[in-house]
Amino acid sequence: MLRSRLSKVACAAQRAFSTSPKALAAKQMTVRDGLNSALDDELARDDRVFLLGEEVAQYDGAYKVSRGLWKKYGDKRIIDTPITEMGFAGIAVGAAMAGLRPICEFMTFNFSMQAIDHVINSAAKTFYMSAGAVNVPIVFRGPNGASAGVAAQHSQCFAAWYAHCPGLKVVSPYDTEDARGLLKSAIRDPDPVVVLENELMYGVAFPVDETVTDVDFLVPLGKAKIMRPGKDITIVAHSKAVETALLSAAELAKKGIEAEVINLRSIRPLDMQTIFTSVRKTHHLITVENGWPQHGVGAEICARFMEDPAFFELDAPVWRCCGVDVPMPYAKTLELNALPREPDVTAAALKVLGKK
Repeated sequence: MLRSRLSKVACAAQRAFSTSPKALAAKQMTVRDGLNSALDDELARDDRVFLLGEEVAQYDGAYKVSRGLWKKYGDKRIIDTPITEMGFAGIAVGAAMAGLRPICEFMTFNFSMQAIDHVINSAAKTFYMSAGAVNVPIVFRGPNGASAGVAAQHSQCFAAWYAHCPGLKVVSPYDTEDARGLLKSAIRDPDPVVVLENELMYGVAFPVDETVTDVDFLVPLGKAKIMRPGKDITIVAHSKAVETALLSAAELAKKGIEAEVINLRSIRPLDMQTIFTSVRKTHHLITVENGWPQHGVGAEICARFMEDPAFFELDAPVWRCCGVDVPMPYAKTLELNALPREPDVTAAALKVLGKK
């Protein structure tokens, strides 16, 4: 079955990205373990928190993100559901309205389309429609965006979809620090938060220090992070596209070009101030995302520049590197070419800078 295939895909991604001496000396933790430890922390901290979704309990989660939690917290806190996203998302929203703090896992955000009425019309709008009387402290989380070999109906990025809706907060973690800190902040937030993970990143290990593993570690919602400082061009990305941006920055450095790489972390609210500050220094900007170009995250950043005095800091037009504007192909070679890769971002940077 396709759901079984989706469950196996992430197990193939078992590589570490950082190999600097400092990184090798630090503790390594996978994104999967970062999410698992965040769930464990918050379940232990607050009895109102519970997790529900398909295969999250006895099977330890389709991607093993909830490994061990059912045995530790039992049936009332870690709940297996039938295959009915509309049903269990509605239960979760109702529980949040009643004062609990549910974490609703979608096996993939492609399946959240079955539950989008609850996400948008119930979770996102109730605080406003109740004149602030009813909070909906719920987290919708799961893998988002392109995976590998799962074709058009299971490879979409929903960052722009959900970020379009007032009342929702939307985050898109890249590394272990992001995943752990953003999920903990999302669970503690009084409003509905959509946490868009990437299944190809689950098995990737990143260096983490004692600050990140501390039980009180949080990453604030709405704040971007500069992953690599630079002075010549700004590259903004989120989720797995941050890796592409960092690879491009390393390639550009060989040509004497210092690119500043910004990891958005949060899609709504969007930390434009960090981007504006960077562009005042570099005077050039590229956005990178694996989602489609029209009405995408990069398009929103471009529009924000048009409406701000920071526009006059640009020495060249903003360039977007996005997924190709077609449904995701199944053929491997076509799939590879449907997403922005390091050579695409590097070529775009050289063009924006007027270099050959």
